[in-house]
Amino acid sequence: MKKRLILYYIAGALTLAGCDDLFEPAIENHMRVEQMYGDQDYMMGLLQAAYGRMPGYYDNSEYATDDAVTNDMSNGFLQMATGGWTNTTSTSLSRWNDCYNAIQYIHLYLLHEGNVTWSEDEEMHALFKQRLEGEAYGLRGMFYFYLLRAYAGYSADGELLGVPLILEYQTAQSDFNQPRATFQACVEQINKDLRKAEELLPDEYNDESAVPDKFKNLTSDISKFNNVMGSKARLLFNGQIARAFRARTALLAASPLFQDASNTTTWEDAANAAAEVLDYNGGLGGLAADGVTYYSADITKSIKDGINPKEILWRENYTGDASDSWESDHFPPSLYGSGRMNPSQNLVDAFPMANGYPIDANEAGYSESSPYTNRDPRLAQYILYNGAVIAEKNNKTMNIVSSSSDGINVTEERSTRTGYYMKKRLRMDVNCNPASESPQPHYTPRIRYTEMYLAYAEAANEAWGPKGNGGHGYSAYDVIKDIRKRAGLGQGDGSSKTDPYLERCANSQDQMRELIRNERRIELCFESFRFWDIRRWKLDMNEPVEGLQYTGTGYQRFQVENRSYEDYMYYCPIPNSEVLKYNNLKQNRGWE
Repeated sequence: MKKRLILYYIAGALTLAGCDDLFEPAIENHMRVEQMYGDQDYMMGLLQAAYGRMPGYYDNSEYATDDAVTNDMSNGFLQMATGGWTNTTSTSLSRWNDCYNAIQYIHLYLLHEGNVTWSEDEEMHALFKQRLEGEAYGLRGMFYFYLLRAYAGYSADGELLGVPLILEYQTAQSDFNQPRATFQACVEQINKDLRKAEELLPDEYNDESAVPDKFKNLTSDISKFNNVMGSKARLLFNGQIARAFRARTALLAASPLFQDASNTTTWEDAANAAAEVLDYNGGLGGLAADGVTYYSADITKSIKDGINPKEILWRENYTGDASDSWESDHFPPSLYGSGRMNPSQNLVDAFPMANGYPIDANEAGYSESSPYTNRDPRLAQYILYNGAVIAEKNNKTMNIVSSSSDGINVTEERSTRTGYYMKKRLRMDVNCNPASESPQPHYTPRIRYTEMYLAYAEAANEAWGPKGNGGHGYSAYDVIKDIRKRAGLGQGDGSSKTDPYLERCANSQDQMRELIRNERRIELCFESFRFWDIRRWKLDMNEPVEGLQYTGTGYQRFQVENRSYEDYMYYCPIPNSEVLKYNNLKQNRGWE
């Protein structure tokens, strides 16, 4: 299947690369419609071209939040966060062109797929047709989710809008001057597409011993079923992925940022959607014990045959090719890196003590003179701080002091600006020393199950309170209890370990809300969620980023970078180039 995926990509890329807007291709790239019907690789390449336009999971948008800064002073996110964000700014958050181009590929596929002979065997033909159609609808729903998240907002006249809903292939004669659909209409269309994908696709692509009931109308031959819907198709869009995007969509729509009389999505809707994902994964028992360090060398080495680690719902392909690009970008200078991601003191403060209490609680036992002692174990797993020990580097101790190249602002555009370096996402067994480089294989997630558990916890608490379960058999409290237990938080040992701070929060929906949001911040840090979470929760976007410096005798907090957002920037701008071209396309309020 890996070779076939590559073939799909090459076929699509070579055929379509010269079609700037996919309407009037250059003559040398032109293929007549009747030729397409006999070229399965060409048609599959259309969908692969759409896959290739998916947003990257790690976009480093943390640089524009209170979780981190970067030492790359020309970085676009830094410019955004410090007053340079305009409706003409092009950033890594821009989704318009890639998403609509992908949707155009999908529509071209859907327009012609009914005329393609996928196999001379009628049953194989029917299986291929259904799977590919399911992928197409699922991908379209996914791309509209990304568009909605990026561009939904209020127009100048106060209407909550989404994005233009283009639902068929556009030609040079099409009317491109389309208005934005309502937010509600976009949510409904996304759910319609994703449910269609669930209807057509298997939950996962595994080799089965018998044809599942939902596909018996297509074939009774298990070898045919497995050839199309089995393990060869792993990593492609499936039914469980569709459920996850429905949960993401519902959580977005139910959030404070989009509360409006025209929006009918409720927190109960979001909790129920997330519960479908969790139930398929085994409920509370499905939470992966090793999910905290899903990026570790041991887990990465275990990946084979397209199978996901238990923590991963969907991921990019794992080729086994060794690389050190992430490490060379983010390792500290002493490890031959550029130290790009500098976690903030704000984020470090969010990690509780090992006993589960926030550092400012009376019961915490936090010491300003020894700020990393008895802290949440995830702090040492995700962030390199002064005195941190790197076991994979012969127990190297981090010295983030002025006499070290790792010290604050010691080495221009390589040293930290906050007193911290990112450890999460990186393989510490990589060696970036040019004299003895040792790159290693990596993989990139697309959806982690922990995200889905946290989505359920957030929505369930809002819908039913900390311990209500809406009939699902587990509550927000239950989920957060297991996530914190997995992290190693609490008092006591073994089976007698307790989490008194969680028990306190369980008596208050407001306190549980803050705890859930904090757990989400920690568990998903450096995974490109914080930028969107701050906005959908309508939190303060202008919290100054702080650092912590070791003076030789103690630690001193200092301000690193101010944020400069206006209130209208809770919603992102429609690209100005599009608004100038089409007078029916309303801009979000404040960006006019």
